[in-house]
Parts: sequence; C-alpha cells; structure tokens
Amino acid sequence: MRPTDYELFRKILLALRARLVGDVNHMAGIALNPNGAELSSMPDHPADASSGSFDRDFTLQLVQSGQETLQSIDEALQRIEDGTYGTCEICGGRIPKMRLKVIPYASMCVKCAEKAEDF
Repeated sequence: MRPTDYELFRKILLALRARLVGDVNHMAGIALNPNGAELSSMPDHPADASSGSFDRDFTLQLVQSGQETLQSIDEALQRIEDGTYGTCEICGGRIPKMRLKVIPYASMCVKCAEKAEDF
C-alpha cells in the first residue's frame, strides 16, 4: 500500500470516528435519560413502561455496537501508524482495497473473516 493510500484511509477512519462518536453520545444520552426534562419517571400506562424499556434496551445495544466499532476504528488507526494497515491479522495476506473502502476498519481478509464468522 502506498503512503497516499494510508493517508486516504486515515482521513476516512477519522471522519467515520467523529461521526460515530457523536451518534453514540447522542444515543447514550437518550437511553440514559429517556424522559428528558420530565420530573416523573412513572409511565401513564403499563404498556408505555414496556415499550420504553424495549426502546432503552435497543438503544443501549446500539450504543454498545457503536463502541465496539469505535474500538475497531482506533485499532485500524494504530495499524496505519504501525504500517500494518491492510494486512490480514490472521493469515498475513493483503486485504483488498475494495474491502477497505467498504469496511475501512477491517482487520481480516474476506476468507479469514468468513472463517471467523463460522465459529
């Protein structure tokens, strides 16, 4: 991979990271304070409580997924610094640029990623 490729992917990863941090923080705020400025946390109807609980749990799952993706992005940025970005962490082969354009934080080639999903 050329130095200009590293710079391009670094910019892509930083932009993705910035957007995701904002999204995760926003969702976490909603999940942790679903009633906003309301003083009472008592729902008007039992079904409202159930729906609110489901929404909060779903949002918290999205937050967790976002945090995991942020960790993968940070690891990809570190691989750029180390000069190992674009190299599969399992087989040591090259990760195609097309895959990195779709998933810029990918750490495995397609073949190794498919094997990892099977486990």
